[in-house]
Amino acid sequence: MNATHLHLLLNHVPVLGTVFGLGLFVFASWRRSDEIKRAALGLFLIAALIAIPAYLTGEPAEDSVESLPGVTHALIERHEEAAAIAMTGVLVLGLMSLAGLILFRHPQPLPRWFGSLTLTAALVVSGLLGWTASLGGQVRHTEIRPTAQSLLTSSVESSKP
Repeated sequence: MNATHLHLLLNHVPVLGTVFGLGLFVFASWRRSDEIKRAALGLFLIAALIAIPAYLTGEPAEDSVESLPGVTHALIERHEEAAAIAMTGVLVLGLMSLAGLILFRHPQPLPRWFGSLTLTAALVVSGLLGWTASLGGQVRHTEIRPTAQSLLTSSVESSKP
């Protein structure tokens, strides 16, 4: 297993972990369950921890794909810039979650302000990670590039009688 394979394997975990954590946190808020909120905080923390090796394997992954046909430096750079911002966000969410788990230990309930702050951060970070993942997918998947859709539409329209 090389760094590229590891990058592709790990990069899904922070994205999906944050989205699932967000869903769990919303469900916990609806159920008014601090125990489930703490589980969501744990999920955010795990997502942040796994984001670290996913991010660090990005540069070696770039080195292995930058010379492949259809891969452009501009696509890689857009993904890399988005990854830096998303990494900052997921680390902040992870640190917030760790602080919440430590400061608001059972039986102390999570303060309402902390829940609102965590929910907002999780929404923003989910969006950042989703955008970064989409840009990363475009590096090798031409079918999801914005220009691929317009090419597909124009080729379908030109084949109509």
